[in-house]
Amino acid sequence: MNGFASLLTRAVGRKALMAISGIVLFGFVLVHMVGNLKLYQGRYADGVHAGQWKIDVYGEGLRELGAPVLGHGQALWIARLVLLACVLLHIASAWAVTRQSRAARPVAYQVRVHVQSSYAVRTMRWGGVIIALFVAWHLADLTLGWVHPSFVAGGVHANLVASFQRPAVAGLYIVANLALGLHLFHGLWSLFQTLGWNNPKFNHWRRSFATAFAGLVTAGNLSFPLAVLMGWVK
Repeated sequence: MNGFASLLTRAVGRKALMAISGIVLFGFVLVHMVGNLKLYQGRYADGVHAGQWKIDVYGEGLRELGAPVLGHGQALWIARLVLLACVLLHIASAWAVTRQSRAARPVAYQVRVHVQSSYAVRTMRWGGVIIALFVAWHLADLTLGWVHPSFVAGGVHANLVASFQRPAVAGLYIVANLALGLHLFHGLWSLFQTLGWNNPKFNHWRRSFATAFAGLVTAGNLSFPLAVLMGWVK
């Protein structure tokens, strides 16, 4: 136990916590984006759910996960709490690593040179802040309905369309998801290195995977507000 506690006070241990919590969050953003693609599938033509939006049925299915052992929406809230814990752990670890790095070099370099750095690396910190604020807004908008003009419980399709029809809100989602894309790219690239999967022989595969994953999630997420603004989804 003492060894574990000692590991958590070291930069390598905190980076490992960032990587592990990051894997959970990477998986979530991918599944979340794929699930939201049901926005484009329209309504059920026949069957039990005839006339219902497919994304609404999907949302109700998520709330029924774990039944009958768990009550309505309980599994979903458990998942949200786990994700919230991962977000807080990710932020706390990143903050601790940043402080340790600054403490190890109290005097700033006289000349700033970015070696093998990218725009994603240099904007990682403020990108994380944007994402954290966006997640808070997203929950208040489409989960709790606190800032939504016409929130309907269980009406995923109607809530998405009504929210994204507001240009300012759609713009917020677009900016936040661009920041998320940069964060995903750098996070995946760093994750392999943190976990020791760093070798010149396959570093190009690391970059390709990080680029493809971040690009896929970003393109999918950007499509939702853009589709509503352009009138493709009503």
